[in-house]
Amino acid sequence: MKKARGWAAAAMCAATAGAAGDGLAPWRAENGAIEASLTGAPGDPARGRAIAAGRDGNCLACHAMPIPEQPFHGNVGPDLAGVGSRLSPGEIRLRLVDPRRIDEESIMPAFYKVDGLRRVSPAWAGRPILDAGQIEDLVAWLATLTDDAD
Repeated sequence: MKKARGWAAAAMCAATAGAAGDGLAPWRAENGAIEASLTGAPGDPARGRAIAAGRDGNCLACHAMPIPEQPFHGNVGPDLAGVGSRLSPGEIRLRLVDPRRIDEESIMPAFYKVDGLRRVSPAWAGRPILDAGQIEDLVAWLATLTDDAD
């Protein structure tokens, strides 16, 4: 049997809950998205941009983004310009929390997951890369990156 990929894999993750006893905010993935905010509140787009451009998220290591003041952008992941036109905030959130729910062969790290990971530095064991507020800030900023955005 072939591995499920893309949207087929996303459909399989319906009714899957996260954060079972791991100290993280609970979340639920359905239809390829985590619709509910991890914090119960919207994030701040300005903080999200700073996370994407800085070392906390290190997003520029793999993605090109509309952050012209940064000279070096990665090309391993997709260009994130216009991502807010392609994906809903819930779809963006799931890709940040656990990208392997969408594509089990993804090389993107799970930024809000602590279980089932391999080759984790002892300093990061049991800790997510980003906290729930940082995830929501990134979601808020990435959602503003629409095709009609300046």
